[in-house]
Amino acid sequence: MSTQATTASGGGQRNETVIVFALSLAAMVVSMMQTLVVPILGLIQNDLETSSANVSWVTTATLLSAAVFTPLLGRFGDQHGKKQTLVGVLIVMVAGSVLAAVTHSLLWLIVGRVLQGAATAIFPLALSVLREEVRPAKLPGAMAMVSGTLAFGSGLALVATGLLTSGDNPDYRSAFWLATGLAALALLAVVLLVPATRQTTGGRTDVLGALSLAAALVLLLLPITQGHEWGWSSTRTIGCFAGAVVMAALWTIVERKVREPLVDMKMFAHRPVLFANIAGLLVGFGSFALFIGVSYLVQMPSKIAGYGFDASVLRASVQFLLPSTIVSLLAAPVGGQLVRHKGPRLVLLLASIVGTAGFVWIALDHEHAFSVIAAGMFVGAAISFGYAAMPAVIVASVPPHQTGIANGINSISRSTGSAIGSAMITTVLASKSLEHLPPGAPRLPAESQFSLTFVIAGTAFLLVAFVAWLGLRKVHGPRPAEVADHAAPADAGTASAKA
Repeated sequence: MSTQATTASGGGQRNETVIVFALSLAAMVVSMMQTLVVPILGLIQNDLETSSANVSWVTTATLLSAAVFTPLLGRFGDQHGKKQTLVGVLIVMVAGSVLAAVTHSLLWLIVGRVLQGAATAIFPLALSVLREEVRPAKLPGAMAMVSGTLAFGSGLALVATGLLTSGDNPDYRSAFWLATGLAALALLAVVLLVPATRQTTGGRTDVLGALSLAAALVLLLLPITQGHEWGWSSTRTIGCFAGAVVMAALWTIVERKVREPLVDMKMFAHRPVLFANIAGLLVGFGSFALFIGVSYLVQMPSKIAGYGFDASVLRASVQFLLPSTIVSLLAAPVGGQLVRHKGPRLVLLLASIVGTAGFVWIALDHEHAFSVIAAGMFVGAAISFGYAAMPAVIVASVPPHQTGIANGINSISRSTGSAIGSAMITTVLASKSLEHLPPGAPRLPAESQFSLTFVIAGTAFLLVAFVAWLGLRKVHGPRPAEVADHAAPADAGTASAKA
């Protein structure tokens, strides 16, 4: 009897391990889609002979697609089957990656990026699978591992793109072929290693709620990403922001009226969930401030600008960004253990302290390579801790049938923060240029603008501490009774939500 129990337990642990591996790979691939094109926008612009304004849609299209499809597919997975939805989304991502790799048209490249953006729904779907398949004692660590691959994937994409486009004749399409191979590998892993969905809620899809939410998100994110090109005081920018407010109000009314809403507004406004989304916005902001800010800083020509490291895209990726990427992956299981034993609130506080320290360090000293690298490692660990804590807050605060949509909204909050971070860097760096440049030299941002960028990002991480302290007082890690209980993880999540 005892031997049978032990064997079953060991088999369960092995199954959990392969499930976490497959879902971590899928999450890593989807996070790579967001930063993959950042180092190669110039190559795309030159190859396709288009303007910088047009090529910016290569990044904007992915963000808008993620905003539209992530909450909808997260809810669809809860209703009709998580694995089936995961497989379908991964097939779409493979198709989008192939299209982006083979096309010579900007329009079709943008279509491919839209298909890649839809795959952002993989992350909330993966967390829903974990809640169903992983024992309560192991759930915080499993969620932290999958979440940690988000930060790792974002940094890895920058590094891989730098490696693939180095040399005398760089081809940006090699980055999309890499994305195709990794997406196909993730698809194979999910098909073979992730079990079929056992729990579905059924019901109708709230089409009106999905459309109104998508419209609100698109109208919000469009001016954030295009405001620098349009002008922050232009009619288009202000009109989009005003439209976002109107559509958000309409979405709220719709969700309160329909019988089966896409988003339960009580859940959406529930204090821990609301503050977890605010934390996601701030951490997403900080992550892009690190990746983009450091990448721009180290590529500055020191002889002309008086600062910077004359780094190529390859050197910027490998020497300056890869260490923070590796640290973020190593910090993920540590964050999971801390969430399990100390609770997500303390982990968010720790993320705030470490991230703030890293940005303060790089703001004060970005003249030495060691400082830039070490400060980036601090921020990389902080991002991973933040990503580990937020899903734990969500799972402890919502019933199982809302896990997908709740984590989908949290994913959107992080993506929105990333978009705001990218827009902030572009605006701050462009607002003050160096004077007395040699004739024919390009406009270069003043060094003070990089310091200001890192101070703003540090402030964002500092605010995470206030969010955790004020908004997550009643959110704790698994109680001993839950850890000892070998009931389904979904039941434990429900117990946590009711506590």
